[in-house]
Amino acid sequence: VQLQASGGGQVQPGGSLRLSCLVSGVTLAQSGIGWYRLVPGKERKGLACISGERGRTTYDPSVRGRFTITRDNAKNTVYLQMNNLSPEDTAVYSCATMCGNYVPGLGSWGQGTQVTVSS
Repeated sequence: VQLQASGGGQVQPGGSLRLSCLVSGVTLAQSGIGWYRLVPGKERKGLACISGERGRTTYDPSVRGRFTITRDNAKNTVYLQMNNLSPEDTAVYSCATMCGNYVPGLGSWGQGTQVTVSS
């Protein structure tokens, strides 16, 4: 299983970005996919999840209402639409074949994409 995250970049506060996670080796119907972010000095944090079979979505309270996770089964790609970004959202964002709290060694992970929110 391989995951490739992309779409990061620099954006001004209040701006938007859409991240993509291209998944290979497993279909999205078979595996839930989660988006996580890592800030230096802090623990990796789960932000959003979309379940495998039913595509149900869940969000961390810190991003609920601002971030939206979706998927395109035909492209085997999961997206994270991020709106109203603030400097506190600056982090490396990764996708994984897991959801919920980060557990080292669990799931397959992409390489991460940097998101920087600054003016």
